Amino acid sequence: MEFRIDRRSGVATYLQIVQQVQQALRLGILVEGDRLPTAAQVAATTKVNPNTTLKAYRELEREGLVEPRPGLGTFVSRTLARPESAADARLRAELRSWVDRARAEGLDREDVQALVNSALADRFPDV
Repeated sequence: MEFRIDRRSGVATYLQIVQQVQQALRLGILVEGDRLPTAAQVAATTKVNPNTTLKAYRELEREGLVEPRPGLGTFVSRTLARPESAADARLRAELRSWVDRARAEGLDREDVQALVNSALADRFPDV
């Protein structure tokens, strides 16, 4: 797993790492038993202080999603993915098509993210 840190997002760096791991768990990119990159590896690829990564991993551990194994690393202890259904596959294909259309209209990643966030806020106002 490779983390992408957006320093302009206003979201704390450690929370970006937590959110990216959670998303990877939901999408089945990370599964139980997978090893997360070490804090040193994350620091080398993102220029993030290793303590920031350790803080994120502690938060994920507190949530019961990962477990540290001394001398071995940090491993995924449970997934957030639902069993994939035909509906999920169909929705994912539709979403990819929508993103393709948005890009063709000249929207960049931040524009698409803003539209998605706006739609989510409209449909899930209590979150």
